[in-house]
Amino acid sequence: MLQCIFFLSDTGEVMLEKQMAGHRVDRSICAWFWDYVLSHGGDPSMILPVIASPTHYLFQLFRDGIIFLACTQVEMPPLMGIEFLCRVADVLTDYLGGLNEDVIKDNFVIVYEILDEMMDNGIPLTTELNILREMITPPNIVSKMLSIVTGKNSNVSTKLPDATASCIPWRKTNSKHSSNEVYVNLVEEMDAIFNRDGILVKCEIYGEVQVNSHLPGLPDLTLSFSNPSILYDIRFHPCVRFRPWESDQILSFVPPDGEFRLMSYRVKKLKNPPIYVKPQLTSDAGNCRVNVLVGIRNDPGKAIDSITVQFQLPLCVASANLTPNHGTVNILADKTCCWSIGQVPKDKSPSLSGNLVLDVGLDKLHVFPVFRVGFRIMGVAFSGLQIYKLDVKNTPSEPYKGFRALTRSGEYEYIIMIYFRIFRSECYAAYNTPKEVNFNPFIMCFYGV
Repeated sequence: MLQCIFFLSDTGEVMLEKQMAGHRVDRSICAWFWDYVLSHGGDPSMILPVIASPTHYLFQLFRDGIIFLACTQVEMPPLMGIEFLCRVADVLTDYLGGLNEDVIKDNFVIVYEILDEMMDNGIPLTTELNILREMITPPNIVSKMLSIVTGKNSNVSTKLPDATASCIPWRKTNSKHSSNEVYVNLVEEMDAIFNRDGILVKCEIYGEVQVNSHLPGLPDLTLSFSNPSILYDIRFHPCVRFRPWESDQILSFVPPDGEFRLMSYRVKKLKNPPIYVKPQLTSDAGNCRVNVLVGIRNDPGKAIDSITVQFQLPLCVASANLTPNHGTVNILADKTCCWSIGQVPKDKSPSLSGNLVLDVGLDKLHVFPVFRVGFRIMGVAFSGLQIYKLDVKNTPSEPYKGFRALTRSGEYEYIIMIYFRIFRSECYAAYNTPKEVNFNPFIMCFYGV
């Protein structure tokens, strides 16, 4: 049972507090949590999702600069707390059109109303987005004008949603649509790590099966894949019947109205990622020569577009002069270099070359940037997952079925790092370490990436 939920900014400021149960949780727990974040590097995205404080168990989720922090003092399944925070973040993103500090503060009334409906006395209650939309009107210009004219500040409906009378709580009993159609999208994100020599260290895909349903009545759908054995770490929407998947690896479900995530999955140990990056940095006499080459490593058969390469210039770099032979490059105020390529041309390989001027007194560059690659491939699920068949029953006529696939980059990095842990310390650190630097193996324990 969750006792309280806090919304914190990326600087540790408490923006919103919602007490879920009779026992009040003091805000001092947020100060303890932020001290914990600062002692572990100051990056909330790198903190464990479940933390044991001296007085509470904490569940935290970092999403778009907002920290969702939930507290409890009783035993409960950790995944339930994490999943609830993920559901809160997804619902608020859909309601408010995005998440940031200003949006939360401008719509705090609706945020409180949503939290009231999503949890009752610390127990998750209504978490389905379609049902919440019937109960609480999403903010828009019309609703804001009506609230000003009528003086009514509440967005909560005076009647219960139709789904409360249904045996299927995520769907209306008398759903009607002018269009009779259903769309299934495979959306995948590829995470990959390459070492200094360009050798693939790890590559896996996180994917989602997203469905957009506009079917009348109470349809019953069956979705099957050609190769479901490649899937790991599968999570289902509550509408999925588990027994058909367990026995035959078939998804059988009655869909909610509109868009929803039917399932998520992972595909591990991929061998041939689509793009390669060859960075070369040579430094001497206070200058560092940079040459970065980008090309297609494994042609997926579809165009790879929206290719970007981003890296952080080291703090010891005083100035930079970088020129691409294709695309555009921008160096931001925080020394982030963004190279926008678009598509790789057929007649040449995109390259970025130039010179970095080091600070006075520094002869060579001793730290190396991490190169983060972005891309998008329309029409391809790079994991190899394929939809075999989609059957729709209990509809007055045969619906239109649409299928689409998309692969995009996640954490796709060319990284030169050595992780170490100093004995008798709980803090982990990562250093971009050149090859010529040596450490005493009796003092530190190394884990090379």
